[in-house]
Amino acid sequence: MTPHDGEASTSNFLRHAIETDLKANRFEGKRWATPPALAQALTQADLDPARIRTRFPPEPNGFLHIGHAKSICLNFGLAAAYDGVCHLRFDDTNPEKEEQAYVDAIMDAVKWLGFDWQSKGKSHLYFASDYFDVMYTFAQALIKAGHAYVDEQSPEQMRLTRGTLTEPGHDSPWRNRPIDESLARFEEMRNGQHPDGSLALRARVDMTSPNMNMRDPVIYRIRHAHHHRTADRWCIYPMYAWAHPVEDALEGITHSVCTLEFEDQRPFYDWTLNTLADLGCLARPLPRQYEFARLNMSYIVTSKRKLLQLVKDHHVSGWDDPRLPTLAGLRRRGYTPEAIRLFCERTGVSKANSRIDYSGLEQALRDDQDPKAPRSVAILNPLKLVITNLPEGYEETCHAPVHPHHPELGQRAFALTRELWIEREDFELVPPKKYFRLYPGNQVRLKYAYVVNCTGCVQDDDGNVIEVHAEYLPDTRSGTPGADAIKVKGTVTWVSAKHAIAATIHLYDRLFTEAYPDAGDADFLAHLNPESRQTVQGWLEPGTQTLTDVWQFERLGYFAPDRIENRPDQVVINRITTLKDNWATRSS
Repeated sequence: MTPHDGEASTSNFLRHAIETDLKANRFEGKRWATPPALAQALTQADLDPARIRTRFPPEPNGFLHIGHAKSICLNFGLAAAYDGVCHLRFDDTNPEKEEQAYVDAIMDAVKWLGFDWQSKGKSHLYFASDYFDVMYTFAQALIKAGHAYVDEQSPEQMRLTRGTLTEPGHDSPWRNRPIDESLARFEEMRNGQHPDGSLALRARVDMTSPNMNMRDPVIYRIRHAHHHRTADRWCIYPMYAWAHPVEDALEGITHSVCTLEFEDQRPFYDWTLNTLADLGCLARPLPRQYEFARLNMSYIVTSKRKLLQLVKDHHVSGWDDPRLPTLAGLRRRGYTPEAIRLFCERTGVSKANSRIDYSGLEQALRDDQDPKAPRSVAILNPLKLVITNLPEGYEETCHAPVHPHHPELGQRAFALTRELWIEREDFELVPPKKYFRLYPGNQVRLKYAYVVNCTGCVQDDDGNVIEVHAEYLPDTRSGTPGADAIKVKGTVTWVSAKHAIAATIHLYDRLFTEAYPDAGDADFLAHLNPESRQTVQGWLEPGTQTLTDVWQFERLGYFAPDRIENRPDQVVINRITTLKDNWATRSS
């Protein structure tokens, strides 16, 4: 792997921690074996060829969103910057919510974003479920050493005895049960002899700890549920807070980078690893957990529960709806991997929570695409313009640069004909002040063509303008000596009515009208933007329909073909973003 431009140079506290560890030779003598790597196996293993190991550990219970993109960029980027390896690990310890379809979607998203879990010909794709046998053995070891016990309190009783932030917890009546009895009960749990919620295995830590996560947390619970990989082999599953550090250690992770909500879990993370290492189950050096502030953005929700609600209640068309902050949705809308990586880099890495405005993502797309997106013309709200002094059947080839700053990309060619499509907003029968486009008696330039003089219009019975008339001035063609002979203040984009390509154009906007739609547990659905998607039937400059990536429509913004709806016989495109931030004006 090689770091993407800019990512390896980003300075942050995580890089400082890694560099401090490397300078102190904290991983000197660290060995590597294919996970799950037990302490005994590592004694015979080769030295780890990776200087550091990080991991991106999604739970396969939904599609990845923009917040996950930051974690992906961070973990894979750090590994690449320090000659390390980043693992893709699925934390599939909750069978009731996980599906193979989510696994496939996550793998696709990580690759699309530009990262790979292959290193020197070896795949580093792992699943927590592959470690279930080992984790069960480790749990038994904790019981035998007096560090865990089977509790027969109900979940409600456990909650009541756990205490509060200001009051210590109280010991369970089962906390000091004989070790053999806990081992027997744990085996019964494993064998499916007890119903869900009737028993749980708890770590024996400290019920008076000021950190509630240390008050004998549950590490195994009973769940009679079908698992997407292990089927019905297991009916007990490890809790994430315990499984997470174990998985890190079994994979030889050096730096376990988490979001800030796991900071209070770090003492239990360390307790788990050190206790198992003391028991001879794990080898040192052990992983260390580091926390950074998650990516919080305005005008979106990233809760998987809320995203799932939007999908299931059909407020959006699916996980890949272009209005969603999922990577699948952003990809379908037309966002590029480069733009998302640029956005993640710009947000930085911090220990303090903050909100990033959605406009930052849009600006990253503009900055990524402005230097390279080919230009074209589209008419979204068409109004016919007839050049009355051109004969029927007249055609004249006009030219424009594919990209104004890259002449080496050449010119695009299109025909000027008697009948054209222009934007309806480019004509006013009674113009307001400082209106410089078409109105009776005014002259404008047809971009890349001639100056025309508006001579009038045609209206229907209701007074609506249905056709505009103008005459062109023959000696004013763009690029000729006479082009500057007549000075005009307005320029109008256009496409030939004869040659234009019909297209369905989805104009996407922000999904919510409020910056923080779910703040304070508010009903986020009450803030859905009814104009988040508008569909128009427009016209494209010929040749545009053959483009497969992002292009810039002059005056309008950045657009891309819809990956699902676009077909050879049906041109469907999506607006990614406008040329400038319109929301700044709306909210001011």
